Amino acid sequence: MTERGSWRNELQLRRGVKQLLRELDLAAPLDVRVLCDRLARRRNRPIKLMPYPLPAPGVFGLWIATASTDHILYQRDTTAAHQEHIILHEVGHIISGHGGDENDREVWSQLFPDLSPDSVRRALRRDGYGPAFEREAEMVATVIKEWATLLERLDFTPDRDTEAARRLRGAFDDHQGWL
Repeated sequence: MTERGSWRNELQLRRGVKQLLRELDLAAPLDVRVLCDRLARRRNRPIKLMPYPLPAPGVFGLWIATASTDHILYQRDTTAAHQEHIILHEVGHIISGHGGDENDREVWSQLFPDLSPDSVRRALRRDGYGPAFEREAEMVATVIKEWATLLERLDFTPDRDTEAARRLRGAFDDHQGWL
């Protein structure tokens, strides 16, 4: 798999993300680092998670795609739950095949004052995105978290793969918008 690309509608996005999660063979409880590791292996490029003291107020996370690696910088100075959501949002950009935002120039100069804006732009290899892509990345993060929460609450762990669990899982198919 490479990036999935932008989806036409929310139902297609939900189905595509859930299919990817199934393909990555993730189980409850969700471990965001395992998700990133498996996504990285599937894409044949590492994803490095980097806690960083991002300036506040400002962005909470950034996806920086270099020629060989995806770097996800996330706010170091926040709760673990918020950090997880920030990472999932940035993963949403990766899964959706989004690019960077020209408005990031100020952020990049604050984070990397020793690099010229042209160097940063070349390193990012991104096309630019706006509010629609931000909403899409947020929806991907939400779908992943909903999926993981439902699996955890229903206890769909590999050691609980009984006939009753399979029937219950079948009740939450794509028509219901979950599994």
